[in-house]
Amino acid sequence: MRTHQKLCLSLLASTSTLLISSNLLAAPVVLELDYDIPVQQNQVAFVPFAGDSVLSPIILNDLSKTELKVTSKDLPQQPHSISELSGTLPVWQSMGIPYLVVGSTRSNRGKVVTDYEVIDIKSGRVIEGKQSLTADNNKESMRYAGHVIADKVYELITGIPGDFSGRIAYIEEVGTGKEKVSRLKVMDADGENAKTITEVAGSIFSPSWSPDGNRIAYSVQRDKSYPVIYVQNVSGGSASALTPFSGSNLSPSFSPDGSKILFSSSFEGSADIYEMSASGGKPRRITNWPSSEVQPSYAPDGKSFVFVSDRSGFNKPQIYRYEFGSGNTTKVSNSGYATSPQFSSDGSQIAFLSGRSAAIMNSGGAITTNLGNTGIDEAPSFSPNGKRVVYASTQGGKGILTIKSLNGGESFGKSGQGTIRSPVWSSSPK
Repeated sequence: MRTHQKLCLSLLASTSTLLISSNLLAAPVVLELDYDIPVQQNQVAFVPFAGDSVLSPIILNDLSKTELKVTSKDLPQQPHSISELSGTLPVWQSMGIPYLVVGSTRSNRGKVVTDYEVIDIKSGRVIEGKQSLTADNNKESMRYAGHVIADKVYELITGIPGDFSGRIAYIEEVGTGKEKVSRLKVMDADGENAKTITEVAGSIFSPSWSPDGNRIAYSVQRDKSYPVIYVQNVSGGSASALTPFSGSNLSPSFSPDGSKILFSSSFEGSADIYEMSASGGKPRRITNWPSSEVQPSYAPDGKSFVFVSDRSGFNKPQIYRYEFGSGNTTKVSNSGYATSPQFSSDGSQIAFLSGRSAAIMNSGGAITTNLGNTGIDEAPSFSPNGKRVVYASTQGGKGILTIKSLNGGESFGKSGQGTIRSPVWSSSPK
């Protein structure tokens, strides 16, 4: 049952703002407002932007997926700037909601300009001043602008950059054997706006984003051929083969500056880790053990990488770390079966596959989160700010992408056709 409170405001009249007779200054003027204000647990009040029907639903939906509690209902007024709060700030303060987001859109030379403010209700101040964003007046640009604004609002409130302007790449498989068709797809971080980047007769493996979010590297294995790594621009154009040599070429990983790619290959015998220019050329072998070394992934600082090796024994893969400076290798994982490592953006956590369960460990190898058996051998991938992960699973025979909050936000899933594999989150474009 919703609790309500009646609001009374005591206002001391001032001769600087009101022209009234002196005998009225003896006592405060009491105004009793004749509506009820719900007592709420929300942290953010969001007023849909004036002149807008596209951005506001996207921003509200994005913020509702975070740990912030957001509402646009039962608000005492619909202001669109801080100036419209003059005289009513005590009303907002009585609601117990610490932050208010307001804004408006306008046209300027064929583009849409959005001005918005995040207001600290207690102090009545705008956090870091008025914000403005200009976008092209088309569906794609406006959708992206909504995500960018949601990211900024989240950052102004929490101090942590948001993660909705990054995108998620994944593989969708239909059919089996010679009839298998695989599609590399990209969707927005809210699970909407999915698009096919490429489609092949065969299998696609292990997509990896470039740091700027413009390119994806991935492996393709067609019927009766070795896997080949390709690099493709997300905005269109044909893919270029990076590893046109024999052997299994898998698991590409871009360096933090986007200039190099790590990958595993068996073209010189057993599977080893190689590094080469992201534009092609001669690869340099880094590991040379008699065991198989696969699934490399750069650390965010580029000074090391993690990878998987079965040097401990058959069917006992473990995660190791290689330091570029010293050439030293150390074992990271402590579980009996550990594969598919991927760093968080700050390098403090590693998402991986622990047996048949998606899991997260700290950089010292201790498991901090177990996401459970997903029914498919797939590891999770961190969002840009490390507060969420995306992972693939199979539920009721359907492929599901799950985006899970790690800090109390809302988790949600998106289903697709056939089997869904290898989701990976891009960084948020700078």
